Amino acid sequence: MQCPKCNAGFETVSYDGIKIDRCLECKGLWFQPEELSQLRDDIWMADYILDAGDQKVGRKFNRITAIHCPECDADMRQEFDAEQPHIVYESCPEGHGTFLDAGEFTDLVHKTFWDRFKR
Repeated sequence: MQCPKCNAGFETVSYDGIKIDRCLECKGLWFQPEELSQLRDDIWMADYILDAGDQKVGRKFNRITAIHCPECDADMRQEFDAEQPHIVYESCPEGHGTFLDAGEFTDLVHKTFWDRFKR
């Protein structure tokens, strides 16, 4: 499987028994649907262990929007987090998973009052 943003390979990283695919180059994260929902409310070290990429690199790769699912090659769709609309990530329309650029997972799990107003 290759990264949908930079075409590099993935490495497997684990947190609390959940295995996530992380890009070897851009450090984006590929979550299976149940993995993201399980981890998004866990702010105890999950972000530090899993989201090891540079946020500046993540913002650069976030500009790439025409990507394909690394599992089924479908055109992925952009989605916005309901609680933090400034976070834009890509999801497979067939339900295979969600890709977050470096730094987005950390931003997702650290919710603040002001996040609701960011764009």
